[in-house]
Amino acid sequence: MSSLSQRLRDARTGAELDPLIAEIPYARFLGLASARLDDGELVLWMRYADHLIGDSRIPALHGGTLGALLESTAVFTVLRSTGATHLPKTVTLTIDYLRSGRALDTFAAARVTKRGRQIVIVQAEAWQDDRERPVASANLHFLLRSV
Repeated sequence: MSSLSQRLRDARTGAELDPLIAEIPYARFLGLASARLDDGELVLWMRYADHLIGDSRIPALHGGTLGALLESTAVFTVLRSTGATHLPKTVTLTIDYLRSGRALDTFAAARVTKRGRQIVIVQAEAWQDDRERPVASANLHFLLRSV
Protein backbone atom coordinates (compact mmCIF):
# COMPACT_ATOMS: atom_id res chain seq x y z
CA MET A 1 0.00 0.00 0.00
CA SER A 2 1.39 3.40 -0.92
CA SER A 3 2.18 5.93 1.74
CA LEU A 4 -0.60 8.25 0.52
CA SER A 5 -3.15 5.40 0.61
CA GLN A 6 -2.07 4.53 4.14
CA ARG A 7 -2.33 8.17 5.25
CA LEU A 8 -5.80 8.40 3.68
CA ARG A 9 -6.92 5.26 5.52
CA ASP A 10 -5.47 6.59 8.78
CA ALA A 11 -7.30 9.92 8.34
CA ARG A 12 -10.62 8.09 7.88
CA THR A 13 -10.13 6.10 11.07
CA GLY A 14 -9.48 9.11 13.28
CA ALA A 15 -5.70 9.39 13.20
CA GLU A 16 -4.09 12.81 12.96
CA LEU A 17 -4.37 14.51 9.58
CA ASP A 18 -0.94 16.15 9.59
CA PRO A 19 0.82 13.10 8.06
CA LEU A 20 -1.73 13.12 5.20
CA ILE A 21 -1.35 16.89 4.77
CA ALA A 22 2.42 16.41 4.54
CA GLU A 23 1.87 14.12 1.52
CA ILE A 24 0.00 16.83 -0.43
CA PRO A 25 2.36 19.41 -2.01
CA TYR A 26 -0.18 22.24 -2.27
CA ALA A 27 -1.28 21.72 1.35
CA ARG A 28 2.37 22.03 2.37
CA PHE A 29 2.69 25.20 0.25
CA LEU A 30 -0.32 26.66 2.07
CA GLY A 31 1.17 25.74 5.44
CA LEU A 32 -1.87 23.70 6.51
CA ALA A 33 -2.05 21.89 9.83
CA SER A 34 -4.95 20.28 11.65
CA ALA A 35 -6.40 20.87 15.07
CA ARG A 36 -9.42 19.69 16.99
CA LEU A 37 -11.60 21.75 19.25
CA ASP A 38 -12.94 20.45 22.55
CA ASP A 39 -16.06 19.03 20.89
CA GLY A 40 -13.95 17.04 18.39
CA GLU A 41 -14.60 19.40 15.49
CA LEU A 42 -11.90 19.30 12.83
CA VAL A 43 -10.31 22.69 12.19
CA LEU A 44 -7.63 23.34 9.58
CA TRP A 45 -5.08 26.02 10.28
CA MET A 46 -3.32 27.93 7.49
CA ARG A 47 -0.21 29.52 8.96
CA TYR A 48 0.45 33.01 7.66
CA ALA A 49 3.36 33.34 5.19
CA ASP A 50 4.33 36.19 2.86
CA HIS A 51 3.79 34.07 -0.26
CA LEU A 52 0.05 33.81 0.58
CA ILE A 53 -0.48 37.55 0.07
CA GLY A 54 -2.43 38.53 -3.05
CA ASP A 55 -2.47 42.31 -2.56
CA SER A 56 0.65 43.64 -0.89
CA ARG A 57 -0.74 47.17 -0.58
CA ILE A 58 -3.29 46.15 2.06
CA PRO A 59 -1.79 43.38 2.70
CA ALA A 60 -4.53 40.82 2.04
CA LEU A 61 -4.47 37.07 1.55
CA HIS A 62 -4.94 35.85 -2.01
CA GLY A 63 -8.49 34.65 -2.59
CA GLY A 64 -7.21 31.42 -4.09
CA THR A 65 -5.46 30.49 -0.87
CA LEU A 66 -8.66 31.10 1.11
CA GLY A 67 -10.59 29.01 -1.40
CA ALA A 68 -8.05 26.21 -1.17
CA LEU A 69 -8.24 26.28 2.63
CA LEU A 70 -12.03 26.00 2.50
CA GLU A 71 -11.98 23.20 -0.07
CA SER A 72 -9.28 21.26 1.80
CA THR A 73 -11.22 21.56 5.04
CA ALA A 74 -14.35 20.29 3.33
CA VAL A 75 -12.50 17.34 1.74
CA PHE A 76 -11.00 16.24 5.05
CA THR A 77 -14.39 16.63 6.75
CA VAL A 78 -16.00 14.40 4.08
CA LEU A 79 -13.26 11.80 4.56
CA ARG A 80 -13.85 11.80 8.30
CA SER A 81 -17.64 11.73 8.22
CA THR A 82 -18.30 9.30 5.37
CA GLY A 83 -15.52 6.76 5.64
CA ALA A 84 -14.86 7.26 1.90
CA THR A 85 -12.16 5.00 0.50
CA HIS A 86 -11.01 7.54 -2.11
CA LEU A 87 -10.71 11.29 -2.16
CA PRO A 88 -14.09 12.78 -3.04
CA LYS A 89 -14.36 14.64 -6.33
CA THR A 90 -15.34 18.31 -6.14
CA VAL A 91 -18.42 18.90 -8.30
CA THR A 92 -19.22 22.50 -7.35
CA LEU A 93 -17.50 25.06 -5.18
CA THR A 94 -19.11 28.41 -4.45
CA ILE A 95 -17.12 30.83 -2.31
CA ASP A 96 -18.41 33.99 -0.66
CA TYR A 97 -15.59 36.39 0.19
CA LEU A 98 -16.97 38.32 3.14
CA ARG A 99 -14.01 40.57 4.07
CA SER A 100 -10.30 40.88 3.35
CA GLY A 101 -8.18 38.16 4.87
CA ARG A 102 -5.45 40.02 6.73
CA ALA A 103 -1.83 38.94 7.12
CA LEU A 104 -2.72 36.55 9.95
CA ASP A 105 -3.13 32.84 10.56
CA THR A 106 -6.46 31.64 9.18
CA PHE A 107 -8.67 28.80 10.41
CA ALA A 108 -11.47 26.86 8.76
CA ALA A 109 -14.09 24.31 9.75
CA ALA A 110 -16.74 22.50 7.73
CA ARG A 111 -19.85 20.46 8.30
CA VAL A 112 -21.72 18.01 6.13
CA THR A 113 -25.22 19.36 5.57
CA LYS A 114 -26.54 16.51 3.41
CA ARG A 115 -25.23 13.11 2.52
CA GLY A 116 -26.68 10.96 -0.22
CA ARG A 117 -25.40 7.70 -1.67
CA GLN A 118 -23.13 9.50 -4.15
CA ILE A 119 -23.28 13.23 -3.40
CA VAL A 120 -22.25 15.03 -0.22
CA ILE A 121 -23.04 18.71 0.43
CA VAL A 122 -20.72 20.62 2.76
CA GLN A 123 -20.61 24.14 4.17
CA ALA A 124 -17.25 25.57 5.22
CA GLU A 125 -16.22 28.77 6.93
CA ALA A 126 -12.85 30.52 7.38
CA TRP A 127 -11.98 33.06 10.04
CA GLN A 128 -8.95 34.70 11.58
CA ASP A 129 -8.99 36.07 15.11
CA ASP A 130 -12.77 35.85 15.70
CA ARG A 131 -14.87 32.92 14.53
CA GLU A 132 -17.97 35.11 14.65
CA ARG A 133 -16.44 37.31 11.90
CA PRO A 134 -15.66 34.93 9.01
CA VAL A 135 -13.50 36.12 6.11
CA ALA A 136 -14.99 33.61 3.65
CA SER A 137 -17.53 30.83 3.44
CA ALA A 138 -18.16 28.12 0.88
CA ASN A 139 -20.81 25.68 -0.23
CA LEU A 140 -19.42 22.53 -1.86
CA HIS A 141 -20.84 19.44 -3.55
CA PHE A 142 -18.71 16.31 -3.71
CA LEU A 143 -19.10 13.07 -5.62
CA LEU A 144 -18.13 10.01 -3.60
CA ARG A 145 -16.16 7.74 -5.87
CA SER A 146 -16.89 4.05 -5.71
CA VAL A 147 -13.71 3.06 -7.55
